[in-house]
Amino acid sequence: INARLDAIQAAGLRVKLKHLDDWNDRRREIAAAYDAKMSVDDVTPPHVEGFNTPVYHQYVIRTPDRDGLIAALDEAEIGHMIYYPLPLHLQGCFKDQGHKEGDLPEAEQACKEVLALPIFPELTPEEIDHVADTVASFAAGKV
Repeated sequence: INARLDAIQAAGLRVKLKHLDDWNDRRREIAAAYDAKMSVDDVTPPHVEGFNTPVYHQYVIRTPDRDGLIAALDEAEIGHMIYYPLPLHLQGCFKDQGHKEGDLPEAEQACKEVLALPIFPELTPEEIDHVADTVASFAAGKV
């Protein structure tokens, strides 16, 4: 599609653009806090190569018991999202490629384990701790 911003959208984004670097820095701080508190078995934080500087638009972890963790997060009233429930090769738009379930087992397994946690600049230290502590407690079998 050819999509263009109207003047009002552009004006709003122009104001927001001034804050982008600070917001990205804040998301990196939150990710570092999550990483420090969630270095537990059965939870894999996002992997970042040393030469990258992520903005953490999403903070996606992997856990073999995603459904159990979702229940714990729901109980603790913590938002979460599964952004990629299907690997590319099983999505309808790629049906003509002829792939079937089992063709890419690593991608399929990842899609069964990924879960995005809240990460936005306005998260308070208490909210960050609540998310991280809930995930860590679940992984440790305390929830």
